[in-house]
Amino acid sequence: MAAGLPALLLLLLAGLTAVNAVSTQASCLHTAREVALAAARGADSADGERAAPPGAEVSVAVDGDRVQATVRAPVRALGGQLPKITVVATAVAAVEPGADEGRW
Repeated sequence: MAAGLPALLLLLLAGLTAVNAVSTQASCLHTAREVALAAARGADSADGERAAPPGAEVSVAVDGDRVQATVRAPVRALGGQLPKITVVATAVAAVEPGADEGRW
């Protein structure tokens, strides 16, 4: 029992960190989709960036008729002493006709 309890605690912390990373990944993907669609329409992408997880970096790149939004967010391991994990999500949208290309 004395050897099993620390192993169980370590497994629990690893599982909770994985759940936190997956939920942050989903939030990054949602933000990347919103920002890419807003940029493809020529709208301000600030509304989509509000949905980003805390500490996330959002970047938008235009390549011809496509807009690519990338969101990077750190995930802190629940152990506290472990290094941060960075999750990345990318979304691509086609530039809509008549979109103001000067806003990016």
